[in-house]
Amino acid sequence: MLDMRTTVPLFKALADETRLRILALLGQGELCVCDLTAALQLPQSTASRHLAVLKNAGWVSGRRQGVWMYYRLLDTGAASRIAMHNAILAHLEESTTARRDRKVLKNHLAQKAQPGCGEAALDKAAPVRKYRR
Repeated sequence: MLDMRTTVPLFKALADETRLRILALLGQGELCVCDLTAALQLPQSTASRHLAVLKNAGWVSGRRQGVWMYYRLLDTGAASRIAMHNAILAHLEESTTARRDRKVLKNHLAQKAQPGCGEAALDKAAPVRKYRR
């Protein structure tokens, strides 16, 4: 059973356009942070901050693969929560902004040379920064 302590953060996380755009893109499936930053034209730090809010509220889950972080919609929980989740995604599908973001994402994914978040594009001379959470 949900209580207000878990319900309030759930809805607060939706009170931001960027987070709604992220949810709409993740409705297409699991994505790497770099894919989200490319589609939304955001700095990595901004996308990661919004993803952390969504993760803490229970909207998304993340997994690390090497130095890359992949996120997907969290589709477990109470039936009422899953129904709400589906209703929000259906509403976002109608957004012109979400449609534009999906088109940019589709083009970005088509241009990626290799899976794994653009590994071919990494500058081998520059060190890869690892951030601790």
